[in-house]
Amino acid sequence: MQLRATFVAAARSSPLLAEHFQDDRPLDQAGWEEVQRVAHDLIPLAAAELRYCSPTPRSRATGDALGYAPLVQLALRDCDMGRWRGLTLGEAMAREPEAVDAWLADPRTAPHGGESLLAFITRVGNWLDTRPVEDGGRIVAVAEPSVVRAALVYALKAPPATYWNLDVRPLSTTTVTGWAGRWNLRFDAPSAQTSRA
Repeated sequence: MQLRATFVAAARSSPLLAEHFQDDRPLDQAGWEEVQRVAHDLIPLAAAELRYCSPTPRSRATGDALGYAPLVQLALRDCDMGRWRGLTLGEAMAREPEAVDAWLADPRTAPHGGESLLAFITRVGNWLDTRPVEDGGRIVAVAEPSVVRAALVYALKAPPATYWNLDVRPLSTTTVTGWAGRWNLRFDAPSAQTSRA
């Protein structure tokens, strides 16, 4: 019995360096245009038996624009950043440099008063582990890039600090296969990515 879970990173609503923690802004015009440019490659993933998304406006809008009609999953929400919510990394660093340094260095800490990186990775991983498994079953989940990074760290049983070394681009796809506690990262040839969802 094996499940195939494909994560689609939500389209961006701002330039990368202007990303805010727990950004609840909807897609801007550039984000909509990005979705339209790649839609022909991502629409076939709608054939998945189960389709999910993060609760953010841009994740829901990305999933809807691709025809997934995804079910919102609270477990796929972004990391709770406490009092840093709405700030950029640079803004948080300017206000609390020692707290940001501690947060980046130790995945068990939550100096912002929210959720630790380790708790975030575990939450997303637990969601992945509880998906219904049917042999050959497929799911697609549109999520914030941070959520995709957390899922990958969990699936690969990588050290939590690996999270900072994963670059998940908006509208990229990442697939893991397996079942609870045993996940593999899957790489497909470009022509096979969407045809086999």
